[in-house]
Amino acid sequence: MLPLGFSSGLPLALTGTTLQAWLSTAGINIKTIGIFSLVGIPYAIKFIWSPLMDRFRMPWLDRRRGWIITAQALLVLGLAFMATLSPAQNQLEIGTMAMLVAFLSASQDIAIDAYRTELLRAEERGLGVAMTVTGYRISMLVSGALALILADHAGWMKTYLMMAACMAACMAATVISPRPEDQDILPRDIKEAVTGPLGEFFSRQNAMAFILLIVFYKLGDAIAGSLTTAFLIRGPGFSPSEVGAVNKAFGLISTMAGAFLGGWIMKRAGLFRSLLYFGCLQAVSNLGFTALALAGKSHILLIASVAFENMASGMGTAAFVALIMTLCNKEYTATQYALLSAISSVGRVAAGPPSGLMAAMTGWPWFFFLAACASMPGLLLLLWMKDGILDMENQ
Repeated sequence: MLPLGFSSGLPLALTGTTLQAWLSTAGINIKTIGIFSLVGIPYAIKFIWSPLMDRFRMPWLDRRRGWIITAQALLVLGLAFMATLSPAQNQLEIGTMAMLVAFLSASQDIAIDAYRTELLRAEERGLGVAMTVTGYRISMLVSGALALILADHAGWMKTYLMMAACMAACMAATVISPRPEDQDILPRDIKEAVTGPLGEFFSRQNAMAFILLIVFYKLGDAIAGSLTTAFLIRGPGFSPSEVGAVNKAFGLISTMAGAFLGGWIMKRAGLFRSLLYFGCLQAVSNLGFTALALAGKSHILLIASVAFENMASGMGTAAFVALIMTLCNKEYTATQYALLSAISSVGRVAAGPPSGLMAAMTGWPWFFFLAACASMPGLLLLLWMKDGILDMENQ
Protein backbone atom coordinates (compact mmCIF):
# COMPACT_ATOMS: atom_id res chain seq x y z
CA MET A 1 0.00 0.00 0.00
CA LEU A 2 2.89 2.42 0.68
CA PRO A 3 4.45 2.37 -2.84
CA LEU A 4 1.02 2.23 -4.47
CA GLY A 5 -0.02 5.33 -2.49
CA PHE A 6 3.23 6.98 -3.63
CA SER A 7 2.50 6.05 -7.25
CA SER A 8 -1.03 7.41 -6.96
CA GLY A 9 0.05 10.81 -5.66
CA LEU A 10 3.15 11.39 -7.80
CA PRO A 11 1.53 12.66 -11.06
CA LEU A 12 -0.90 15.05 -9.33
CA ALA A 13 1.51 17.91 -8.65
CA LEU A 14 3.39 17.26 -11.90
CA THR A 15 0.23 18.27 -13.79
CA GLY A 16 -0.81 20.86 -11.19
CA THR A 17 1.26 23.12 -8.94
CA THR A 18 4.68 21.94 -10.18
CA LEU A 19 3.61 22.38 -13.79
CA GLN A 20 2.36 25.89 -12.94
CA ALA A 21 5.78 26.69 -11.49
CA TRP A 22 7.46 25.45 -14.68
CA LEU A 23 5.18 27.58 -16.83
CA SER A 24 5.72 30.61 -14.57
CA THR A 25 9.52 30.39 -14.73
CA ALA A 26 9.25 30.12 -18.51
CA GLY A 27 7.42 33.47 -18.64
CA ILE A 28 4.01 32.11 -19.73
CA ASN A 29 1.23 34.65 -19.11
CA ILE A 30 -1.13 34.13 -16.20
CA LYS A 31 -4.21 33.66 -18.42
CA THR A 32 -2.60 30.67 -20.13
CA ILE A 33 -1.48 29.24 -16.79
CA GLY A 34 -5.08 29.54 -15.57
CA ILE A 35 -6.30 27.53 -18.55
CA PHE A 36 -3.82 24.77 -17.64
CA SER A 37 -5.77 24.17 -14.42
CA LEU A 38 -8.34 22.37 -16.60
CA VAL A 39 -5.98 19.40 -16.89
CA GLY A 40 -7.29 18.27 -13.49
CA ILE A 41 -10.75 17.51 -14.91
CA PRO A 42 -10.10 13.73 -15.35
CA TYR A 43 -9.79 13.32 -11.57
CA ALA A 44 -13.32 14.67 -11.11
CA ILE A 45 -14.99 12.57 -13.82
CA LYS A 46 -13.03 9.30 -13.56
CA PHE A 47 -16.21 7.38 -12.71
CA ILE A 48 -17.27 7.77 -16.36
CA TRP A 49 -14.75 5.21 -17.66
CA SER A 50 -14.42 3.14 -14.48
CA PRO A 51 -16.97 0.54 -15.75
CA LEU A 52 -14.51 -0.37 -18.52
CA MET A 53 -11.95 -1.23 -15.86
CA ASP A 54 -14.48 -3.48 -14.13
CA ARG A 55 -15.52 -5.20 -17.36
CA PHE A 56 -12.15 -5.78 -19.05
CA ARG A 57 -8.76 -7.01 -17.95
CA MET A 58 -5.29 -6.79 -19.43
CA PRO A 59 -3.59 -10.02 -20.61
CA TRP A 60 -0.93 -9.70 -17.89
CA LEU A 61 -1.06 -10.04 -14.10
CA ASP A 62 -4.67 -9.91 -12.86
CA ARG A 63 -7.60 -7.58 -13.47
CA ARG A 64 -6.55 -4.83 -11.04
CA ARG A 65 -2.77 -5.04 -11.19
CA GLY A 66 -2.91 -5.36 -14.98
CA TRP A 67 -4.59 -1.95 -15.22
CA ILE A 68 -2.28 -0.46 -12.57
CA ILE A 69 0.97 -1.46 -14.29
CA THR A 70 -0.36 -0.45 -17.72
CA ALA A 71 -1.20 3.02 -16.40
CA GLN A 72 2.18 3.25 -14.66
CA ALA A 73 4.11 2.31 -17.81
CA LEU A 74 2.22 4.89 -19.87
CA LEU A 75 2.76 7.49 -17.13
CA VAL A 76 6.52 6.87 -17.32
CA LEU A 77 6.41 7.53 -21.07
CA GLY A 78 4.14 10.56 -20.67
CA LEU A 79 6.30 12.24 -18.02
CA ALA A 80 9.47 11.48 -19.98
CA PHE A 81 7.95 13.02 -23.12
CA MET A 82 6.86 16.13 -21.17
CA ALA A 83 10.51 16.53 -20.13
CA THR A 84 11.51 17.01 -23.78
CA LEU A 85 9.08 19.89 -24.37
CA SER A 86 9.58 23.62 -23.97
CA PRO A 87 6.75 25.76 -22.51
CA ALA A 88 7.82 28.69 -24.65
CA GLN A 89 7.56 26.70 -27.90
CA ASN A 90 5.25 23.75 -27.15
CA GLN A 91 2.36 25.06 -25.04
CA LEU A 92 -0.27 23.03 -26.90
CA GLU A 93 1.83 19.87 -26.73
CA ILE A 94 2.52 20.33 -23.01
CA GLY A 95 -1.17 20.98 -22.33
CA THR A 96 -2.16 17.87 -24.30
CA MET A 97 0.41 15.69 -22.54
CA ALA A 98 -0.53 17.08 -19.13
CA MET A 99 -4.17 16.19 -19.80
CA LEU A 100 -3.14 12.70 -20.94
CA VAL A 101 -0.96 12.22 -17.84
CA ALA A 102 -3.88 13.35 -15.64
CA PHE A 103 -6.19 10.87 -17.42
CA LEU A 104 -3.69 8.03 -16.90
CA SER A 105 -3.19 9.07 -13.29
CA ALA A 106 -6.96 9.09 -12.64
CA SER A 107 -7.19 5.66 -14.29
CA GLN A 108 -4.39 4.40 -12.07
CA ASP A 109 -6.30 5.73 -9.05
CA ILE A 110 -9.41 3.79 -10.12
CA ALA A 111 -7.44 0.54 -10.31
CA ILE A 112 -5.48 1.13 -7.08
CA ASP A 113 -8.63 1.98 -5.12
CA ALA A 114 -10.32 -1.18 -6.42
CA TYR A 115 -7.21 -3.28 -5.73
CA ARG A 116 -6.92 -2.01 -2.14
CA THR A 117 -10.62 -2.63 -1.54
CA GLU A 118 -10.46 -6.22 -2.84
CA LEU A 119 -7.11 -7.14 -1.29
CA LEU A 120 -7.40 -5.92 2.32
CA ARG A 121 -9.45 -7.84 4.86
CA ALA A 122 -11.75 -5.85 7.14
CA GLU A 123 -9.25 -5.83 10.02
CA GLU A 124 -6.48 -4.63 7.67
CA ARG A 125 -8.30 -1.70 6.10
CA GLY A 126 -7.46 0.93 8.70
CA LEU A 127 -3.70 0.38 8.59
CA GLY A 128 -3.84 -0.23 4.85
CA VAL A 129 -5.43 3.19 4.34
CA ALA A 130 -2.83 4.71 6.70
CA MET A 131 0.00 3.31 4.55
CA THR A 132 -1.72 4.61 1.41
CA VAL A 133 -2.10 8.09 2.90
CA THR A 134 1.56 8.08 3.99
CA GLY A 135 2.78 7.07 0.53
CA TYR A 136 0.53 9.67 -1.08
CA ARG A 137 1.79 12.45 1.20
CA ILE A 138 5.42 11.53 0.61
CA SER A 139 4.89 11.57 -3.14
CA MET A 140 3.29 15.02 -2.94
CA LEU A 141 6.45 16.28 -1.23
CA VAL A 142 8.66 14.59 -3.84
CA SER A 143 6.68 15.84 -6.86
CA GLY A 144 6.03 19.23 -5.24
CA ALA A 145 8.69 20.73 -2.96
CA LEU A 146 11.55 18.41 -3.96
CA ALA A 147 10.77 18.79 -7.68
CA LEU A 148 10.94 22.59 -7.38
CA ILE A 149 14.31 22.36 -5.65
CA LEU A 150 15.63 19.95 -8.28
CA ALA A 151 14.38 22.17 -11.10
CA ASP A 152 16.22 25.13 -9.58
CA HIS A 153 19.51 23.23 -9.66
CA ALA A 154 19.22 20.66 -12.47
CA GLY A 155 16.58 22.13 -14.78
CA TRP A 156 13.05 21.06 -15.63
CA MET A 157 14.00 18.36 -18.15
CA LYS A 158 16.07 16.41 -15.64
CA THR A 159 13.45 16.96 -12.95
CA TYR A 160 10.62 15.43 -14.99
CA LEU A 161 12.91 12.59 -16.08
CA MET A 162 13.66 11.89 -12.41
CA MET A 163 9.94 11.86 -11.66
CA ALA A 164 9.44 9.40 -14.54
CA ALA A 165 12.16 7.20 -13.01
CA CYS A 166 10.33 7.28 -9.64
CA MET A 167 7.16 6.12 -11.39
CA ALA A 168 9.11 3.33 -13.11
CA ALA A 169 10.34 2.14 -9.70
CA CYS A 170 6.73 1.87 -8.54
CA MET A 171 6.08 -0.69 -11.27
CA ALA A 172 8.27 -3.19 -9.41
CA ALA A 173 6.00 -2.90 -6.35
CA THR A 174 2.96 -3.59 -8.54
CA VAL A 175 4.53 -6.76 -9.95
CA ILE A 176 5.41 -8.24 -6.55
CA SER A 177 2.14 -7.23 -4.87
CA PRO A 178 -0.18 -10.13 -3.97
CA ARG A 179 -3.09 -11.20 -6.14
CA PRO A 180 -6.54 -10.44 -4.70
CA GLU A 181 -9.16 -13.15 -4.46
CA ASP A 182 -12.24 -13.32 -6.71
CA GLN A 183 -10.43 -11.78 -9.69
CA ASP A 184 -12.49 -13.78 -12.17
CA ILE A 185 -15.80 -12.15 -11.24
CA LEU A 186 -16.48 -9.92 -14.26
CA PRO A 187 -19.64 -8.17 -15.48
CA ARG A 188 -21.08 -10.02 -18.48
CA ASP A 189 -21.07 -6.99 -20.79
CA ILE A 190 -20.69 -3.21 -20.88
CA LYS A 191 -24.37 -2.65 -20.08
CA GLU A 192 -24.05 -4.65 -16.87
CA ALA A 193 -20.76 -2.90 -16.06
CA VAL A 194 -22.52 0.47 -16.30
CA THR A 195 -25.93 -0.29 -14.78
CA GLY A 196 -24.94 -3.15 -12.48
CA PRO A 197 -23.02 -1.06 -9.90
CA LEU A 198 -25.89 1.42 -9.51
CA GLY A 199 -28.57 -1.25 -9.47
CA GLU A 200 -26.68 -3.37 -6.93
CA PHE A 201 -25.96 -0.44 -4.62
CA PHE A 202 -29.46 1.09 -4.64
CA SER A 203 -31.06 -2.31 -4.11
CA ARG A 204 -29.60 -2.30 -0.60
CA GLN A 205 -31.54 -1.19 2.45
CA ASN A 206 -30.62 2.37 3.53
CA ALA A 207 -28.70 3.05 0.29
CA MET A 208 -29.70 6.71 0.24
CA ALA A 209 -28.82 7.04 3.91
CA PHE A 210 -25.32 5.82 3.14
CA ILE A 211 -25.06 8.40 0.34
CA LEU A 212 -26.04 11.17 2.76
CA LEU A 213 -23.55 9.88 5.33
CA ILE A 214 -20.76 10.02 2.76
CA VAL A 215 -21.69 13.63 1.92
CA PHE A 216 -22.10 14.87 5.50
CA TYR A 217 -19.52 12.92 7.52
CA LYS A 218 -16.63 15.30 6.79
CA LEU A 219 -18.71 18.40 6.04
CA GLY A 220 -17.61 20.34 9.13
CA ASP A 221 -13.99 19.48 8.37
CA ALA A 222 -14.48 20.73 4.79
CA ILE A 223 -16.07 24.03 5.86
CA ALA A 224 -13.24 24.81 8.29
CA GLY A 225 -10.54 23.64 5.88
CA SER A 226 -11.80 25.85 3.06
CA LEU A 227 -10.72 29.01 4.91
CA THR A 228 -8.11 27.87 7.43
CA THR A 229 -5.15 29.37 5.56
CA ALA A 230 -6.96 32.66 4.94
CA PHE A 231 -7.92 32.82 8.64
CA LEU A 232 -4.37 32.22 9.88
CA ILE A 233 -3.06 35.08 7.73
CA ARG A 234 -5.92 37.58 8.03
CA GLY A 235 -7.12 36.68 11.53
CA PRO A 236 -4.25 36.31 14.03
CA GLY A 237 -1.88 37.79 11.45
CA PHE A 238 0.67 35.05 10.87
CA SER A 239 2.96 35.49 7.89
CA PRO A 240 2.57 33.17 4.87
CA SER A 241 5.98 31.63 5.64
CA GLU A 242 4.91 30.88 9.24
CA VAL A 243 1.68 29.30 8.06
CA GLY A 244 3.47 27.33 5.34
CA ALA A 245 6.15 26.02 7.70
CA VAL A 246 3.65 24.87 10.33
CA ASN A 247 1.28 23.34 7.78
CA LYS A 248 4.09 21.53 5.97
CA ALA A 249 5.91 20.25 9.06
CA PHE A 250 3.31 19.70 11.76
CA GLY A 251 0.42 19.26 9.32
CA LEU A 252 2.13 16.48 7.37
CA ILE A 253 3.44 14.66 10.45
CA SER A 254 0.12 14.98 12.27
CA THR A 255 -1.92 13.72 9.31
CA MET A 256 0.27 10.63 8.92
CA ALA A 257 0.29 10.02 12.68
CA GLY A 258 -3.49 10.39 12.77
CA ALA A 259 -3.94 7.95 9.89
CA PHE A 260 -1.77 5.32 11.61
CA LEU A 261 -3.38 5.88 15.00
CA GLY A 262 -6.80 5.70 13.38
CA GLY A 263 -5.89 2.45 11.63
CA TRP A 264 -4.62 0.95 14.87
CA ILE A 265 -7.78 1.96 16.76
CA MET A 266 -10.02 0.67 13.96
CA LYS A 267 -8.47 -2.77 14.22
CA ARG A 268 -9.56 -2.91 17.85
CA ALA A 269 -12.70 -0.79 17.99
CA GLY A 270 -14.29 -1.69 14.65
CA LEU A 271 -15.64 0.54 11.91
CA PHE A 272 -18.73 2.03 13.56
CA ARG A 273 -17.10 3.10 16.82
CA SER A 274 -14.09 4.45 14.93
CA LEU A 275 -16.32 6.55 12.67
CA LEU A 276 -18.10 7.88 15.76
CA TYR A 277 -14.97 8.62 17.80
CA PHE A 278 -13.06 10.19 14.92
CA GLY A 279 -16.08 12.19 13.75
CA CYS A 280 -16.37 13.72 17.24
CA LEU A 281 -12.64 14.51 17.25
CA GLN A 282 -12.94 16.20 13.84
CA ALA A 283 -15.70 18.42 15.19
CA VAL A 284 -13.82 19.31 18.39
CA SER A 285 -10.61 20.03 16.46
CA ASN A 286 -12.29 23.02 14.78
CA LEU A 287 -12.69 24.62 18.19
CA GLY A 288 -8.92 24.92 18.41
CA PHE A 289 -9.14 27.60 15.73
CA THR A 290 -11.93 29.29 17.68
CA ALA A 291 -9.54 29.50 20.62
CA LEU A 292 -6.81 30.86 18.35
CA ALA A 293 -9.18 33.48 16.93
CA LEU A 294 -10.04 34.65 20.45
CA ALA A 295 -6.46 34.56 21.77
CA GLY A 296 -4.82 36.31 18.85
CA LYS A 297 -1.35 35.61 17.50
CA SER A 298 0.10 32.72 19.48
CA HIS A 299 2.64 30.36 17.94
CA ILE A 300 1.99 27.69 20.56
CA LEU A 301 -1.76 27.76 19.83
CA LEU A 302 -1.03 27.77 16.09
CA ILE A 303 1.07 24.61 16.31
CA ALA A 304 -1.38 22.92 18.68
CA SER A 305 -4.45 23.78 16.56
CA VAL A 306 -2.88 22.70 13.26
CA ALA A 307 -1.47 19.49 14.78
CA PHE A 308 -4.79 18.54 16.44
CA GLU A 309 -6.87 19.36 13.36
CA ASN A 310 -4.63 17.40 11.01
CA MET A 311 -4.38 14.41 13.36
CA ALA A 312 -8.17 14.28 13.76
CA SER A 313 -8.58 14.64 9.99
CA GLY A 314 -6.12 11.80 9.37
CA MET A 315 -8.01 9.53 11.77
CA GLY A 316 -11.33 10.47 10.20
CA THR A 317 -9.97 9.84 6.71
CA ALA A 318 -8.77 6.35 7.69
CA ALA A 319 -12.26 5.39 8.91
CA PHE A 320 -14.06 7.19 6.08
CA VAL A 321 -12.09 5.44 3.32
CA ALA A 322 -12.62 2.12 5.13
CA LEU A 323 -16.38 2.83 5.06
CA ILE A 324 -16.31 3.39 1.28
CA MET A 325 -14.28 0.19 0.83
CA THR A 326 -16.82 -1.74 2.93
CA LEU A 327 -19.69 -0.43 0.80
CA CYS A 328 -18.17 -1.72 -2.47
CA ASN A 329 -19.30 -4.97 -4.08
CA LYS A 330 -16.22 -6.85 -5.37
CA GLU A 331 -17.85 -7.42 -8.76
CA TYR A 332 -18.09 -3.66 -9.35
CA THR A 333 -15.34 -2.32 -7.08
CA ALA A 334 -13.78 0.10 -9.58
CA THR A 335 -17.06 1.78 -10.53
CA GLN A 336 -18.66 1.87 -7.09
CA TYR A 337 -15.52 3.20 -5.40
CA ALA A 338 -15.10 5.88 -8.10
CA LEU A 339 -18.74 6.92 -7.75
CA LEU A 340 -18.73 6.98 -3.95
CA SER A 341 -15.47 8.92 -3.81
CA ALA A 342 -16.92 11.42 -6.31
CA ILE A 343 -20.02 11.78 -4.10
CA SER A 344 -17.76 12.35 -1.08
CA SER A 345 -16.30 15.41 -2.80
CA VAL A 346 -19.73 17.07 -3.06
CA GLY A 347 -19.61 18.39 0.50
CA ARG A 348 -16.03 19.62 0.09
CA VAL A 349 -16.83 21.49 -3.12
CA ALA A 350 -20.15 22.86 -1.90
CA ALA A 351 -18.61 24.08 1.37
CA GLY A 352 -16.40 26.69 -0.31
CA PRO A 353 -18.79 29.43 -1.53
CA PRO A 354 -21.00 29.73 1.59
CA SER A 355 -17.98 29.51 3.93
CA GLY A 356 -16.69 32.94 2.92
CA LEU A 357 -20.13 34.48 3.40
CA MET A 358 -20.51 32.78 6.79
CA ALA A 359 -17.09 34.00 7.98
CA ALA A 360 -17.87 37.56 6.86
CA MET A 361 -21.22 37.57 8.67
CA THR A 362 -20.18 35.90 11.93
CA GLY A 363 -16.46 36.59 12.40
CA TRP A 364 -13.74 33.98 12.82
CA PRO A 365 -14.54 32.61 16.31
CA TRP A 366 -18.16 31.90 15.43
CA PHE A 367 -17.22 30.61 11.97
CA PHE A 368 -15.15 27.76 13.39
CA PHE A 369 -17.74 27.08 16.10
CA LEU A 370 -20.41 26.74 13.39
CA ALA A 371 -18.04 24.53 11.36
CA ALA A 372 -17.87 22.22 14.39
CA CYS A 373 -21.68 22.25 14.59
CA ALA A 374 -21.86 21.33 10.87
CA SER A 375 -20.40 17.93 11.82
CA MET A 376 -23.51 17.09 13.89
CA PRO A 377 -25.84 15.99 11.03
CA GLY A 378 -23.27 13.43 9.89
CA LEU A 379 -22.77 12.12 13.43
CA LEU A 380 -26.53 11.88 14.08
CA LEU A 381 -26.97 10.05 10.77
CA LEU A 382 -24.15 7.71 11.77
CA LEU A 383 -25.89 6.88 15.06
CA TRP A 384 -29.18 6.28 13.23
CA MET A 385 -27.41 3.83 10.88
CA LYS A 386 -25.54 2.00 13.63
CA ASP A 387 -27.21 -1.39 13.03
CA GLY A 388 -26.58 -1.31 9.27
CA ILE A 389 -22.88 -0.50 9.70
CA LEU A 390 -22.45 -3.16 12.39
CA ASP A 391 -24.08 -5.69 10.05
CA MET A 392 -21.57 -4.81 7.32
CA GLU A 393 -18.71 -5.24 9.81
CA ASN A 394 -19.88 -8.74 10.70
CA GLN A 395 -20.28 -9.96 7.11
